[in-house]
Amino acid sequence: MELAWKRVKSNRGSAGVDGLSIAETAAYLRAHWCRIRASILDGSYRPVPVRRVQIPKPDGGVRELGIPTVTDRLIQQALLQVLQPMIDPTFSEHSYGFRPGRRAHDAVLDAQRCVQDGYRVVVDVDLEKFFDRVNHDILMERLARRIEDKAVLRLIRRYLVAGIMDGGVVVERYEGTPQGGPLSPLLANVLLDEVDRELERRGHRFVRYADDCNVYVRSRRAGERVLEGLRRLYDRLHLKVNEAKTAVAQATGRKFLGYELWRSAGDRIKCAVARKALEAFKQRIRQITRRSGGRSLPEIAERLRAYMPGWKAYFQLAQTPKVFGELDEWIRHRLRAVQLKHWRRGTTMYRALKAMGASEADARKVAANSRCWWRNSRMRLNRVMPIAYFERLGVPRLS
Repeated sequence: MELAWKRVKSNRGSAGVDGLSIAETAAYLRAHWCRIRASILDGSYRPVPVRRVQIPKPDGGVRELGIPTVTDRLIQQALLQVLQPMIDPTFSEHSYGFRPGRRAHDAVLDAQRCVQDGYRVVVDVDLEKFFDRVNHDILMERLARRIEDKAVLRLIRRYLVAGIMDGGVVVERYEGTPQGGPLSPLLANVLLDEVDRELERRGHRFVRYADDCNVYVRSRRAGERVLEGLRRLYDRLHLKVNEAKTAVAQATGRKFLGYELWRSAGDRIKCAVARKALEAFKQRIRQITRRSGGRSLPEIAERLRAYMPGWKAYFQLAQTPKVFGELDEWIRHRLRAVQLKHWRRGTTMYRALKAMGASEADARKVAANSRCWWRNSRMRLNRVMPIAYFERLGVPRLS
């Protein structure tokens, strides 16, 4: 329980329906833990309903989260710490999501190996609202095959049926394991392990990360057969395939975990940032570097340092140095335009450029067209504000 509490504290997170923060929950537990512990042991403990939170998706729609109280997150985390070492080793080696010692990078590299080995067609299966549609009876039956302790099974079921608080009203839940609790990812893997085992039994090459499953085959005809079999299997688990996002297609150019694969001149399969992820990155950079923000370049550089290193670390597998170089150039271009707008007046611009070492001709030319921030930032400021200038400001680089 102490280890679970440390993990819950480190994850931070917001309060549940009781409104208690982590600090307030610590004080509450000091007074009430003996009673809570006794109720867990005698089987009378009842989890509190989760708080419904809707997060907008980049492509439209919302992702629904269920935020348990901090106390329930603590108990779920303790359950996870006991159950995961028992259950996780039984999962397929081709399953990567929410597993200790495994990352999205490992899944992308496995997919790359499959395509490099000649499996150039992918069966890309998307499940519709997977976490909201998990059938409780089917999940508990699969769990009972792995867990003998009926008291633990009873506690897990109570978490599944605890209900959702929405607008002050508790809505009963008959299916789904809401995202937001520590236990949900493990339960999802328990249910989907059945899909993994069936694919292994049939000898297929596949990669699964949570509910994203890609099966790699040699022909479109084989892919159609695999997809039909998967539809039947998911139907047996009472899960619904999202037909609009599911496809049998060429593996190269298909998005997977933010990456896409491409074929180089030497017929080598390489990784790149997916076009959708690139556009999302550029949109975020536009927000940070917008010229109407009124922030100085050091302030913008600080915000870039908070965002770009994490993005770069996730997409470190991308084998596209030219793309990253062009993005760096584009960011510097935007920053130069921001600086020009800050100077505003032609006379101010002229004096500032001269002080930075610009030639007389460049300073006069830029000052004469003082409102053309974007064009001037590309044409004449490269010499005055080179790469070294932005490195001194602490602007991160991708390439």
